[in-house]
Amino acid sequence: MTKGIFPTDRFNGLRTPFYYYDIELLRQTLNVVVDRTARYGYHEHYAVKANANPRILSLIARQGLGADCVSGGEVQAAVDAGFPPDRIFFAGVGKADWEILLGLEHDIACFNVESLAELHVINDLAAAQGKTASVALRINPNIDAHTHAKITTGLQENKFGITAGMLPGVLNAMTGMKHVRFFGIHFHIGSQITDMSVFRDLCIRAGEWQDELEARGLTVENLNFGGGLGIDYHHPNQAPVPDFENFFSVFHQLIRQRPGQQIHFELGRAVVGQCGTLIAKTLYVKEGEAKKFAILDAGFTELIRPAMYDAYHRIENLTSDEAVETYDVAGPICESSDVFAKARELNRVHRNDLIAIRSAGAYGEVMASQYNCRRLPDACFSDLL
Repeated sequence: MTKGIFPTDRFNGLRTPFYYYDIELLRQTLNVVVDRTARYGYHEHYAVKANANPRILSLIARQGLGADCVSGGEVQAAVDAGFPPDRIFFAGVGKADWEILLGLEHDIACFNVESLAELHVINDLAAAQGKTASVALRINPNIDAHTHAKITTGLQENKFGITAGMLPGVLNAMTGMKHVRFFGIHFHIGSQITDMSVFRDLCIRAGEWQDELEARGLTVENLNFGGGLGIDYHHPNQAPVPDFENFFSVFHQLIRQRPGQQIHFELGRAVVGQCGTLIAKTLYVKEGEAKKFAILDAGFTELIRPAMYDAYHRIENLTSDEAVETYDVAGPICESSDVFAKARELNRVHRNDLIAIRSAGAYGEVMASQYNCRRLPDACFSDLL
């Protein structure tokens, strides 16, 4: 445990729970991403859904990354944060008309299309605006990402993407559409993937799809592999920056990049996951008959991942250096699922101790809710304290 990385003396007076962002670590991570993508000539579009905090977005935009958005609200947030529209991609299986029109209004780079029905709507809306929309077809490669079922997106029966059997019909229909332009193909098979063999499988499948499309006379200008690279939730201090080198090298080794072709990625969690920590205060130490509970003032309204995905987060007591004891760490929400961890070892916990829930920079603050009429958590930044 490295408690010294948290400026707890400057946390005094801050209302808990709040998100603490290590801006130096974020910049370090972004520098690695920029360096590795430049090495291979790749393009990174940050997945806004991971963390849409305006300051986080503006920092990422200034580093030159594009934006991967899955809603009209995210498109607007990306524009407001300074992402150039010609570096904004818009994905999502259920784009509403107003969201498509927003993308057309801003002349975004690409719509990642997930069905023939969506393709028809984009073509009709673009025609009404007198525009032509660039579209990439999201192909479902039927690859098991070997991750949690709720964050696997590339299997045959997932709601996402166009299956192999549907693709010829989509391509045939597109030839008659005058207001969409084939931009490329898009894949995204899941999240929190740490097994590089999964990405190797994706490369092989993508190569097969490229060959098939080229045989039909289509040029794949842009090849988008989505994101999915995981982070080390168990050892955030030892592995603060994910293994981008190994990740990108897999694609470099296995993908035959065509002349003039651009290769894109949409990493989110890997960019921001480790820089964020949820800081909570202990309300009570409850003594049960067989166990102890550390009851925090943060719950799944601030960080829903453990309740939704059974997700693991490292938890540290920033206040105590006393002997280690075992606790169930729970929140105040009126739901039995509001538990961050069971049988977790922490330095002895007391009322008002500060508790750090690590690796919460992705899918933390952005998924916060006001269930039980709770207020949304504040955010603070290491360079502004």
